[in-house]
Amino acid sequence: MTIAVTAASGNLGPLVVDELLERGVRPSQLVAVVRDLAKADEMATQGVTVRQGNYDNPPSMIAALEGVDRVLIISGSEVGRRVRQHANAIDAARDAGVRLIAYTSVLRAGEATVNPLLEEHVGTERYLEDSGVPFVMLRNGFYTENYVPQARRALSSGELLTSAGDGRTASATRRDFAAAAAAVLTTPGHEGKRYELAGDSGWTMHDLAEVIGRIGARQVHVRQVDAPAHLEALLGAGVPEPFAEMVVRIDQSVRAGELDVAGDDLARLAGRPTTPLEPGLPLAMS
Repeated sequence: MTIAVTAASGNLGPLVVDELLERGVRPSQLVAVVRDLAKADEMATQGVTVRQGNYDNPPSMIAALEGVDRVLIISGSEVGRRVRQHANAIDAARDAGVRLIAYTSVLRAGEATVNPLLEEHVGTERYLEDSGVPFVMLRNGFYTENYVPQARRALSSGELLTSAGDGRTASATRRDFAAAAAAVLTTPGHEGKRYELAGDSGWTMHDLAEVIGRIGARQVHVRQVDAPAHLEALLGAGVPEPFAEMVVRIDQSVRAGELDVAGDDLARLAGRPTTPLEPGLPLAMS
């Protein structure tokens, strides 16, 4: 069986490749699909087959997935263009004869309403469902690593600005999510499943501030505001409007409970407890 990982030179892809190798998959059975071959030198030296493939170039994706049995399609980062890009990758997998597609979606894609990341993931899920290829939806919650820039700003200013209220985020590390993806790609019985992947326990912004304070050995104050004031503060600090709006909407999603604990799918698939915030954030910042 040959397994491919797309976007394999990004933040998540190399960790999935590592997890697959740790699970006993031979390098010769792995295909790393990347835009830039130079960014996959380390995987190539491990014996992993590296192929160039671009979501915006369907023929390149078909060639990259030739002879592949299972593929993990890691969602792209170009907001506003991702449904078309993901559809190109799905079509390429189908045309190449891939027998299982796993896709990194977003937590609670079937029920959440506030998360600004929902629309493109839901659109991709629908396209994949209609493709005729057996699928697995890996509905990933938030990566602890996502909070590194915010943590560094809080360490500098002593303030953590938020409009999330007492909402909780059940984050986990990218390594945790990579382990779950590797399990799905290497074991049977996952076809048609929609896994809600989140950390074992949720944390509030007050918890985050305490952890950041311990990392930097200084007090970090939480400044709770409403959504309009949050947006105004971000714009006043020079944050570009589209990104500022997304940050505020994510906080509203947290407030609504859309990123909290969603069961034990992640720990069960990974085969271990998820990494708590306390050790996960310092590791991500190191």
